Amino acid sequence: MSQLDPQETMLAAAQAVAADMEALLERLLGPTPEEGESGRPQRLIEAMRYGSLAGGKRLRPFLIVESGRLFGVPRARALMAGAALECVHCYSLVHDDLPAMDDDALRRGKPTVHKAYDDATAILVGDALLTFAFDLLARAEVHPDADVRIDLVGRLARAAGLGGMAGGQMLDLAAEGRFDAGKPRLGESDIGTLQWMKTGALIRFACVAGGVLGKASAEQLEALSRYGIALGRAFQIADDLLDVEGDAAAVGKATGKDAAAGKATLVALLGIAGARARLKDLIEDADRAMAPFGADAAMLKATARFVAERQA
Repeated sequence: MSQLDPQETMLAAAQAVAADMEALLERLLGPTPEEGESGRPQRLIEAMRYGSLAGGKRLRPFLIVESGRLFGVPRARALMAGAALECVHCYSLVHDDLPAMDDDALRRGKPTVHKAYDDATAILVGDALLTFAFDLLARAEVHPDADVRIDLVGRLARAAGLGGMAGGQMLDLAAEGRFDAGKPRLGESDIGTLQWMKTGALIRFACVAGGVLGKASAEQLEALSRYGIALGRAFQIADDLLDVEGDAAAVGKATGKDAAAGKATLVALLGIAGARARLKDLIEDADRAMAPFGADAAMLKATARFVAERQA
């Protein structure tokens, strides 16, 4: 381990993964059709690149790389799995920004895909990125063992779909009162379920995926899952706090929108002090989950603290 502060070491490693991920996605989302593709329409591939390149911190691929490092997973395999996950994440942002969803005009400091192009193109960008994710995850570059790839495909489908992110998005819209007269009153458990499905499920997948790639034991996968659950919940609380307290220029998107839309958040329910206390508890949970891995987990522990303290 470096003699640098663990947080500095983690940030340097995360920046390196982000650069590698950018280069990999740049290559994978090139204009030349792959075998079996009839073509890559210029407007669609350009809009897909617009919505997924220059993509911020790349936290989810970083988690795959770091969890995989615990088991000696080759970096190239972890990055390929990370590219698949990042395609799912980017698709979700493109669709989430649409007028029928959160109606955002700014993402990562630039116009959202439907603003830069149009609604129909943005819908197809999301459709194509989601499908492309499973194309990538099924490739032998992820792992030579087809059973490992099948395991990852199943886990990602469940994290992203009906019982995961897509289901969480539906609960989020329902909590705004979109579908029924009157706004439902949600308790802490309801909000926790909504936010876990919407945000946490993909983060837990990222944490467990490195172990799957490394053929970790059931006990090791369970420890990674516990870490991922704590990290996913912490990420959402930190995100909600940023919406209340963050600077729009630093965050790269409009702030104050959750309260304006009447979104169900733990910050709204518990208050800022209560949410920060819950965040502290979750980081301690993440640390405890990593205990079986000893000093090798220092990077993942630092990542949990970074997530809790981030300003953007």
